[in-house]
Amino acid sequence: MPDKTLIVIAGPTAIGKTALSIGIAKYFNCPILSADSRQFFKEMRIGTAKPSVEEMNAVPHHFIDSHSINDDYNVGKYEAEAIDLLDELFKKNDVLILVGGSGLYIDAICKGFDALPEADQEIRNRIKTLFETQGIEGLQKLLKELDHTYYNKVDLQNPQRISRALEVCLTTGMSYTALRVGKIKPRNFKIIKIGLNTSREVLYKRINKRVDEMMQNGLLEEVNKLRPFEQLNALQTVGYKELFDYLNNKTDLNTAIDSIKQNTRRFAKRQLTWFRRDEEIKWFEPTELNEIVSYINSKC
Repeated sequence: MPDKTLIVIAGPTAIGKTALSIGIAKYFNCPILSADSRQFFKEMRIGTAKPSVEEMNAVPHHFIDSHSINDDYNVGKYEAEAIDLLDELFKKNDVLILVGGSGLYIDAICKGFDALPEADQEIRNRIKTLFETQGIEGLQKLLKELDHTYYNKVDLQNPQRISRALEVCLTTGMSYTALRVGKIKPRNFKIIKIGLNTSREVLYKRINKRVDEMMQNGLLEEVNKLRPFEQLNALQTVGYKELFDYLNNKTDLNTAIDSIKQNTRRFAKRQLTWFRRDEEIKWFEPTELNEIVSYINSKC
């Protein structure tokens, strides 16, 4: 049995993963790695609900502000970088924490992500043109034609993931699902998975409150500064695309804010659907720090 342990803290957006993970990190005196696919990007701070400066100072964090929206970054590169970092950090720590709501990125660390072929520029341009002319609906329609199975699994509001699957389909002539053989890579550390959830009513109130706080903290100004880059995949996400619509006179501000809340609630529902498939996750309320620590100690 490996003598090193990775604690995974997973759950939907706004559930309280940051505060809970910091409490656990302080107990075990260990650093945290983010598995939130948007918190990597240094240009996106307010809309991604990154840990505060005080929280970052309280516990060392990795993969926060580690990359730029201009970087060609994906889950395969994240797996390689994160595994290398884990190997290095485990030299000084018996316990490390991985926290986030991006199920694909968490799975990449726990199980490994299959090596898939990179598309040539012609195919990338074809997909980009489809997105620019027909929007995310065009990407969704093509994916449904080429890989109906993955279409029913993927976050259909995430153009980056849909585009990546289409790249693989168009490059190989095979479905993305068929090429993801699902072989679990052996890891040299134990994994304990914690899931956070609460009642739907409470979660939705937390989401609505968070969106209001983001707006008060300057989300609109942050999005406005990013307008020259709005076609980048990293910015085609909840909280940004709705405000781009407002800034481009496609909607009014109140409607845009309501759309952020609604789309975030839908996103949280999809996150929970993903995580509930994992039978290794032990579920807790986000306030149950002592119970979670006791559970972890019983498994270490």
